[in-house]
Amino acid sequence: MELSVKQVREVTGPLLEAFARLMPQLSPRLEAPSAARLQAIVESPSAALFAAEAERGIRGLLTLVWYDVPSGRKAWIEDVVVDAEARGTGAGRALVAAALEHAAVIGAGKVLLTSNPAREAARALYRKMGFEEAATTVFAIKTDAK
Repeated sequence: MELSVKQVREVTGPLLEAFARLMPQLSPRLEAPSAARLQAIVESPSAALFAAEAERGIRGLLTLVWYDVPSGRKAWIEDVVVDAEARGTGAGRALVAAALEHAAVIGAGKVLLTSNPAREAARALYRKMGFEEAATTVFAIKTDAK
């Protein structure tokens, strides 16, 4: 499968379709973001959206976000999803590699991500690409809970 990864510069119909198809694969409770939300991400000065494309369209997506704090610029890889039909084709590796290259360009000294322990293949990929499990605990709280 011929695959290319590009930074998304505009929100298109095929991009919206890809999010509608792929977000539930990331987590069954997730819905596709609106065109307006995606446009805000594409235009953000602190985010980059990447799409892995093949002859059959968009096969995977990844978002890189970054921020500056006193200890330096950090970046997070978020919402990595590769279509079930395209897993094992190198799409995930290509997406992560593009994000790491972009992180270096924007001066992020550290790139972080989280991965559900059930996602064994994804976790193995991250390790192969040089990520190490951090000796920390992530705490989370929902601010939109009712």
